[in-house]
Amino acid sequence: MSTNLSRDEIVQILHENLSGEFTNQRVLVLIPDHTRSLPLSQIFRLLVDVFHDVRQLDFMVALGTHPPLSEEKLCNLVGISPEERGSVFKQIGLLNHTWDDPDALTQIGVLTQAQIKDIAGDVWHPTLGGDVPVRINKAALEYDHILILGPTFPHEVVGMSGGAKYLFPGISGPEMINVTHWLGALAGVIDTIGVEDTPVRDIIHAAAEHLTTPVTLIALVVDPNIRGGDGLAGMFIGDHISAWGSAAELSAQRHIRWYDEPFQQVLSWAPPMYDELWTAAKAMYKIEPVVADGGEVIIYAPHLNTVSHVHGAYIEEIGYHVLAYFLDQWQRFEHIPLGVLAHSTHVRGAGNFTEGVEYPRVKVTLASRITPEVCKNLALGYRNPAEIDPSQWANRENEGLLFVPRAGEMLYRVKR
Repeated sequence: MSTNLSRDEIVQILHENLSGEFTNQRVLVLIPDHTRSLPLSQIFRLLVDVFHDVRQLDFMVALGTHPPLSEEKLCNLVGISPEERGSVFKQIGLLNHTWDDPDALTQIGVLTQAQIKDIAGDVWHPTLGGDVPVRINKAALEYDHILILGPTFPHEVVGMSGGAKYLFPGISGPEMINVTHWLGALAGVIDTIGVEDTPVRDIIHAAAEHLTTPVTLIALVVDPNIRGGDGLAGMFIGDHISAWGSAAELSAQRHIRWYDEPFQQVLSWAPPMYDELWTAAKAMYKIEPVVADGGEVIIYAPHLNTVSHVHGAYIEEIGYHVLAYFLDQWQRFEHIPLGVLAHSTHVRGAGNFTEGVEYPRVKVTLASRITPEVCKNLALGYRNPAEIDPSQWANRENEGLLFVPRAGEMLYRVKR
């Protein structure tokens, strides 16, 4: 296996590709929030150094619908102290995207229903609706150049994350957020996750064609063996399609673990960086393909006490169900945002809905601070996390049991 990039190599790559490229320009850097692993604090300082000659340098967190970060959390995200914020980095903007503020968005184009149907192909469904306005944060048009900085991992909606996903849905309006996530739900997690060429990726690239501001991508591939995402297996800089493609290819090599047989039960430990089930559910998405029919995924998150800071009321209303549950009863659920419905189906996994009875392929159990009553209302199983000893799950693969100690980024699959 190839060695990781040293700090000197990272510095060299950044300077060779970016130094002097944006002299006297206004540059906006799109970055992920705390739910993604990467050495952001290190690269933040390096980019500030590389871009010493730009007219304006701002960083925006491509939140999608994730909650906005406080000033303190923004500083923590990029690894600077309050003292540095008021001195060394006082001219650097640290911004949140606000997906639900119409005044912060502008429309740059339209994806027609015919275009979406053509891209979606066999998975298109009338619930995707008609034409979709392509709205994006106004800031995207107020700079001379956009730089996307983010990692690439297997992803449940788009196949492989990163690249133009930081534009749509990263800094987009709700329409693109909803249509991309629902299209991913219609395609299904198992047939999407870890796949480079997907309909959702094509939708994102089609939307990105409407953006007139030039875009450069720094695509990162994080070493999965180094805790906290501090090690980089690769860094690719270029246009958002080719650089992302190189990162996706390497991610597929580094972030997918293959097994000969499926497992009956998996203890999937969601790390603290996932502070709500909305994101901790990656402990299900990345595991489902390796679970046998009738098996169980236990999302072990003893720190977790929140379903969703933003979408909790909707999720409590509908619970977690398989795709057919919603499609066969559409009139009951058509008022729910498509992105929320998509999240619900992704957590519940594949399955059927026949004669009013739901048949999920696998059982999903939550072991967290979320109460048994809430879990029941959400149609999830419950386990008391205090009664689970993760050490008892290690090295039992020959018994059909799998332990995933830091779930959410590595994908687990069965060889076919």
